[in-house]
Formats: sequence, C-alpha cells, structure tokens
Amino acid sequence: MPKAAWRQASGLARALVTPSYPATPLFVQSPRRWLRRVPYGVAMILTTILVPVTAQVLSHDYGVGGGVATLLGIAQATPLLLSVTRPLQAWWIVFLSDVLCALLVLGTADLDRRVWPWIPPAIIGYLFLLLALALREPRRTLVAVWLVTGAAGLALGMAFPDKSNGSNVVLFVLGGVVLLVAGALRERGDAQRRLAEQETISEAERAHRTLLEERTRIARELHDVVAHHMSVITVQADSAPYRIGGLPAEAEREFSTIAATARESLAEMRRLLGVLRSEETRGERAPQPGLRQVPQLVEATVRAGIPTTLTIADHVAELEPLPQAVGLSAYRIVQEALANVVRHAPGAATRVAISAEDRSALTLLVVNGPPDSAPTKPLETSGTGHGLVGMVERVRLVGGMLDTGPLPDGGFRVAARLPLVDLEETDPS
Repeated sequence: MPKAAWRQASGLARALVTPSYPATPLFVQSPRRWLRRVPYGVAMILTTILVPVTAQVLSHDYGVGGGVATLLGIAQATPLLLSVTRPLQAWWIVFLSDVLCALLVLGTADLDRRVWPWIPPAIIGYLFLLLALALREPRRTLVAVWLVTGAAGLALGMAFPDKSNGSNVVLFVLGGVVLLVAGALRERGDAQRRLAEQETISEAERAHRTLLEERTRIARELHDVVAHHMSVITVQADSAPYRIGGLPAEAEREFSTIAATARESLAEMRRLLGVLRSEETRGERAPQPGLRQVPQLVEATVRAGIPTTLTIADHVAELEPLPQAVGLSAYRIVQEALANVVRHAPGAATRVAISAEDRSALTLLVVNGPPDSAPTKPLETSGTGHGLVGMVERVRLVGGMLDTGPLPDGGFRVAARLPLVDLEETDPS
C-alpha cells in the first residue's frame, strides 16, 4: 500500500513538470480562423485588465508599495499570454507569484477586512489559467495542479488562521469545477476527433478491401479463361499426330513437348485458382458470360421494375467472337451499371447502347434518368456489389477508358470504351 501511494505521488509530481503537449497554440487544429485567434484575444484582454487592477488593489487595499505592487501584478497576470502555448509553465509562474503575494501582504495591511490568502484579481486570473491548462493537459496533471493549489491554500490557512477568511477554500472549489468541466470537454473533443480519424481510416481500408476483392474476382475470371485456352492447346497438341498423318518423328516429339508443357501449366493454373477462390466462390464453375448474355441481363432488370431498353448496333455481331476478356468485361460493366440503377435510382428509365467504334473498340453506354417519383423498394441484380470500383478495374484489365458521372436532370451516365486488339498489344497507361 505505501509503495502504491508513493508511485501515485511520484506520478503526480512528474506530471507537474512534464508538459504532455508540444508548444502549439490552443485550438490550432480548428478549421475556423477566428476560433484559433480567440485564446490570444482573451489572454491579451485579461492581461491588459488584470495588471493595473492587481497593482491598484495591492497598493490601495493591502498597502503594498507602488513598484512592488506593479511587479506583482505583472508576475500574476502576464503569464496568461504564455498559457496559450505553454499553460503548465505559465501555471508555475502564477502559482509561485500568488504564494509570494500572499506572504508579502501579511506585514503591510490589516487583513481582518481583506480577502486572504488569494486576492480577488489573482483568483480571477488563476481560474482562467486553469481553464487553459484543462484544455491542454491530461487528467493526471489536472489532479496534481488541483491538489497543489488546495495544499498551498490549506498550508497558508493553517499557518495564519487569524488572517485567512476562506478565499483558499473558494479557489480550491472553483478551481476544481473549472478543471472538471473543461477537462471533460477536452476529453470529449479528443474522443470525437479520434473517432473521426478512425472512421476515415476505416473508410480507406474498406475502399482498399473492396478494390482487392474486385481484383481477385477479375483474376479468377481471367484465369478461368486462360485455363480454358490451355486445355484447348493440350488437346490439340495431343491429337495433332493422329489428325495430321505423315508427321516426321521430330514434329511428333515437338507436339508431345507442347502438350506436356500445356498440361503442366494447366495444373499450375488450377492450383492458383484454388488459392484465389474463397470458400464462398468455390462452387463457381459455370462458363463466364459475355456480350451475348447482355439481353438476358436487361430482361432481368426489366423484371426488377426498371424500364430498360437495349440497342446493339448491327455491326457488333460481325465482330464475334470477341476476345473473351473484352466480352466478359463488357458484360460485367453493364451488369454493375444496371445494378447501380436498381439500388440508387429505382424506377428510372434506363437505356443501354452497344456499338463498335471503327470496329477497333467496343463502346458501352448506360444512361438512366432520375428516380421514379414513387420509387419501389430497391432490388438487387446479380452484380458484384463493388459498383464503380469494379468497372474501373474491368476497363483497366483490357486497357480501355471509362467515363462516369451525374447528369443535369438527376440521372447518371456510364460510358466505356474497350479496345478489340490483343491484350498484350494494349498499353494500360
């Protein structure tokens, strides 16, 4: 028990000599300029008022000489200017000045009708100093300051019981109230600030996680496509000696090597797919959709209560078969765009247009109007749930371009351009 009390006392003593904050002004983090200037204005006004008032009170009411009274007024009031940036250091100066003042007036005046040990101007300045202190320092420091203030007042009152008239008790009680209220407000503000910072961090982490999930999904789908091609290569290489008669032995060995390499690559691909697939997606084995499935997607959207029209340019059919990555990306972009309409603009008239720009790029356009005045309950389509993030990643996959944004009438527009050249020839930048 004595050791615990000693540790507590040591901690309080260290708190009195160790400022916990750097020498930055009060409210320096406030976005409002006028609020950042308030501490300086209050400190200057108090100093301007308290220095002459303290000197006047000490010289006229307590009989202190004019020069000494002025010096004491400066020592007790001017540290308020320092309290804006260094409240703990300012408190030490004011506290010692108040104690010195209380001892000096003992032999200069009749204190029977005077406030002692703390004179009224000193009490006012001290309370404002405690306010600045409570807005900066932690609870341990505030408790130490409060206890030292009470101990000093109690010691002076016990040493000169016939002189004290209760101002030490008044300052002790009022100081405790100021420290308690201001400290609670500061801690509440700190908690709100930390909560806001945590929410910002959580939002950034959520966005990053969404991006990674969408990239993983795209990687799974793309690897499914590549695995299909590798299977075709294996079958063709294995069957080439039987389909093409009269091959030299060297060519047969070459085809056999190609088939073995393709099978090994396919096995590695399947192992990689096993890593990429989560428990929830382990059962995804259906063929990947493409441009031909877009009409069914639009029909499903119409059934969900969204009046949707689909326009596919005639020359688009001539481009079939599209590269699988392009067809899959086109389907997913339209899917996500329609899913966003269902979620955020229920009942809005929607138009989907697909065309081929100079037969070198596929152009997708999904435009919806404002939500219906009497919207139905939002329904979900089979989108991935990652919205614009998924669209951006799909477009990056094939080296295309994406343009999204609101329309003046309250609707929304999604436009994508997907090159129809080989992916290895596309510059993603």
